[in-house]
Amino acid sequence: MGGAARLVFLGRLADLAGVGEQAVLPGPLADVLAGLAPALAEALLAPRIRLALNGALVAPVGLVLAEGDELAFLPPVSGG
Repeated sequence: MGGAARLVFLGRLADLAGVGEQAVLPGPLADVLAGLAPALAEALLAPRIRLALNGALVAPVGLVLAEGDELAFLPPVSGG
């Protein structure tokens, strides 16, 4: 997919998505998520999910993906 951005799903989000990553058209995050399954999009915006754009933590508000960007969705880490 030329001119794509990439979404990376980790942990339980990869299980929900059925894939570890997905190429998407660049654009505002809301538009990108609108192209995904509704249950997945909702899970990706859950309050405890962190977002990392090209390796740096970012807030989802106003986020716009550009060509070549990688956006990772990081679920909370469980452990004990």
